[in-house]
Amino acid sequence: MKIGLWFDLRNPPKWRQDPARLYGFTLEMCEEAERLGADSVWFSEHHGFEDGYLPQPLTFAAAAAARTSRVRLGTGILVAPLRKTAQLAEEAAVVDIISGGRLDLGLGAGYRVPEFELFDADVTARYRTLDAQVGELRRLWEKGGVTPAPVQERLPIWLGYQGPKGARRAGRMGEALLTPSAESWPHYRDGLVEGGHDPATTARMAGGFEAYVTDDPEGDWPVVAPYIAYQVDSYRRYMVEGTGQPPPRPVDPDKLRRREPRGPLSSYLYGTPEDVAAEIRKRTAGAPVETVWFWASVAGMPEEMTARHVRTICTRLRPLLADHEPGGEAS
Repeated sequence: MKIGLWFDLRNPPKWRQDPARLYGFTLEMCEEAERLGADSVWFSEHHGFEDGYLPQPLTFAAAAAARTSRVRLGTGILVAPLRKTAQLAEEAAVVDIISGGRLDLGLGAGYRVPEFELFDADVTARYRTLDAQVGELRRLWEKGGVTPAPVQERLPIWLGYQGPKGARRAGRMGEALLTPSAESWPHYRDGLVEGGHDPATTARMAGGFEAYVTDDPEGDWPVVAPYIAYQVDSYRRYMVEGTGQPPPRPVDPDKLRRREPRGPLSSYLYGTPEDVAAEIRKRTAGAPVETVWFWASVAGMPEEMTARHVRTICTRLRPLLADHEPGGEAS
């Protein structure tokens, strides 16, 4: 199993940094991750967050491409329905060229109402829009609809579709599935078969885990917990913004340490490299999950904490998962 680092460039008001320094330091961390053996770096997207969440992941991926030479560069995810498909095709091709063919284009439908309003896009049609965009991207790249073309003959598209229906949709289109959950594998496999794709040769899964890896879980928890709580609370708050639903109550950080999550944002994987590796093996067992990635920085952590986390993931966690084959059973 391959390991990646995940960046969102959050800059919360409570821990505000100089934005230029934050962006520069993040590029340094991309270089450091590559030096320490990471296989990929991933950049996610949101708009209008109070903490300046990264809004343009392909732009940042282009900068990272110029500072690295080996790691793959992924968007995890890019909200495709907010963009014109031709523009997305061109931007992705440019990043793939700059990087020498290292782009993994992770796409999602999005969910946040204010973001769709900002871009004058229809939130109710987001899944239909994304489905159509995938086919159009393939056509534009393969038929010369945009020039220049990507370096990769078939640029990987990863679809961040969640749940059984989403996994099946990704499979029918013959694209990779951007979730590391083994529970999605049967539905994804069925979709591949329905779409006429051989699961043995086309099935690919990957995805991010919300985790903090440390050699001193008890000692680090009081320091790490405020950042984790802020990250979880902000996601939960923005999920309901514009929907008319009341904002949820702030989380109790200590409850985030439960091993079994009740929902996508209710629990972190927190613990030693051995603890986290065992849980990842369990959650991906039997599914063709080839890559997993983890937040390098959590919601505005100081530079020294981020650098230490990157080193721990690359030098302590990565070796524990290196021999875990996609589709293998938990051990």
